[in-house]
Amino acid sequence: MLKYLRSGENLQDIIKADLYLVDFYADWCGPCKMFATVLEKIDFINILKINVDEHPEIAKEYGVMSIPTVCYFKNGEMVKKVIGFQTIEEVKETIKKIK
Repeated sequence: MLKYLRSGENLQDIIKADLYLVDFYADWCGPCKMFATVLEKIDFINILKINVDEHPEIAKEYGVMSIPTVCYFKNGEMVKKVIGFQTIEEVKETIKKIK
């Protein structure tokens, strides 16, 4: 399931249960666009996309300095952070390790 964080939504309420891949991105970011095509092929984890231009306070809270940055959350707790483009194989491997 791929979802975009909208204004007024609370990140913690969304990710509090289950496993989530949270993608911090921007519309103008080339590597983010490339990674978006990878995410479109993933249907085995919940995905939440957060636009850093629309939600800079959340990006700051999680120490996002470069994009794309992917944070993996398990039951509301961040268990891994990966900076930069990832292949689908790399995403699968990370998910396998944190499940």
